[in-house]
Amino acid sequence: MTLVQLEYIVAVDTYRSFVTAADKCFVTQPTLSMQVQKLEELISVKIFDRSKQPVSPTEIGAQIIAQARIILQESGKIKELISSQQQDVLGELRIGVIPTVAPYLLPEVISAMLDKYPELKLLIWEYTTEDIIHHLKTGVLDCGILATPLTDPNITEIPLYYENFVSYISKSSKLYKKKAVDAEDLNDENIWLLNEGHCMRNQVLNICRSTKNNRLQGLEYNTGSVETLVRMVDLNGGATLLPELAIAELNAKQTSKIRHFKSPEPVREISLVTHKNFIKKRMLNALKEEILEIIPKAMKQKKKKDIVGI
Repeated sequence: MTLVQLEYIVAVDTYRSFVTAADKCFVTQPTLSMQVQKLEELISVKIFDRSKQPVSPTEIGAQIIAQARIILQESGKIKELISSQQQDVLGELRIGVIPTVAPYLLPEVISAMLDKYPELKLLIWEYTTEDIIHHLKTGVLDCGILATPLTDPNITEIPLYYENFVSYISKSSKLYKKKAVDAEDLNDENIWLLNEGHCMRNQVLNICRSTKNNRLQGLEYNTGSVETLVRMVDLNGGATLLPELAIAELNAKQTSKIRHFKSPEPVREISLVTHKNFIKKRMLNALKEEILEIIPKAMKQKKKKDIVGI
């Protein structure tokens, strides 16, 4: 039994396809299939039911794969020990980021990381919170940047900063004349929301305590983009809520439509999250340091802020 064979069965379980698993492992499909078959013959157990599409593990196969994930995580600690001893930040870091954070945080962080750590390879995907958690548990991702708390015992959370929500209000709204708003002010306003599945959608609904959403007469618009929410308010009226870092992307005319909330302002907690067995600590600490370097000091303080649940 080899670590390579264990890597292959974990890949097949993750992607539920021998072809995709082989592609992700950078081998041919016959090579991967042969190694999986050799492992099955060695232990006299069928790990996968190949008659099903997508392919799925057998009952005993699922238990073997779970143990294989643990073995691979433990074996990976050897490389991390060596890297730690050498004081190097090198290797591959796979990061999942929610779409309402990525465009406002990552460009500057990526630039700094690549400049400072030339032997580090960053692989980054934009996913919803649910997808990030799933990929952390299956080993597809090393870490995630998303809104917390998650209250998942298998996930470790490292809070980074506390980002205010601000309201973005059309000039046609009666709220436009206000200097600051509170949650109750928004109850009678048509609020443009992100798609189902985005944690910020849930947070906005928690703030507004309203079931009103992005449905205007004859229209239901689904989007995963904060920029699209801004455009919909500009062209169709109503209001939306934005994360504070998004304000920097607005022009002067749009900035005039921003209204802050009265104290205590609602905020979202943004954290660096990993599986509880995560081992690439040096790379994670480097990423954390670069994020904190660009975050305004006021956003690092938790005091007098109302953290909105997801």
